[in-house]
Amino acid sequence: MVREIVIFGDPVLRKKCSKVESFSDEVSSLVKDMIETMVSAEGIGLAAPQIGIPIQLAVIDVSHDPECISYLRIDGEDVDLTDIMPLIFINPELEYGENMDVMSEGCLSFPEIRGDVIRPYELKATFEIMGSKRVTLETDGLLARAIQHETDHLNGVLFTDRMKATAKLALRSKIKRMQKDYGAS
Repeated sequence: MVREIVIFGDPVLRKKCSKVESFSDEVSSLVKDMIETMVSAEGIGLAAPQIGIPIQLAVIDVSHDPECISYLRIDGEDVDLTDIMPLIFINPELEYGENMDVMSEGCLSFPEIRGDVIRPYELKATFEIMGSKRVTLETDGLLARAIQHETDHLNGVLFTDRMKATAKLALRSKIKRMQKDYGAS
């Protein structure tokens, strides 16, 4: 079932989400809805708070662009990107590489708004993969960026928070117009 995506201004987007304690049927059903919602909205990632549920759960699918990374390892073993997509992850902890990268980002909770965000190019993420054990994933490129973006959502941080002050100022009127058009407060 496609769920309604929460638009910027809703307080759930600023909440520090609670950990997922068990992989219940309810969580499995939620994951299916999140993937359907993400695909329907033509996104590459979606965090649970973006559909109003403040838990540490996110989905990502960057399989449309297998060249978006130069490496991918899970628990030290090389893995093919398409074998793990869509990536469903729970309770993430991130370690960042030193090299930074600037890329234009968007967000399903900010329709029609994009902006340059500086993030580490590489990361090591430890999390539970749905229905599996806790694993450590290492990657770079778009997948690393998407994991950081969605993990930010789980901590109440938005991509606009990571933009330079001048860029945020330039987007202010566009965000107000977006909130009015989408009925957000």
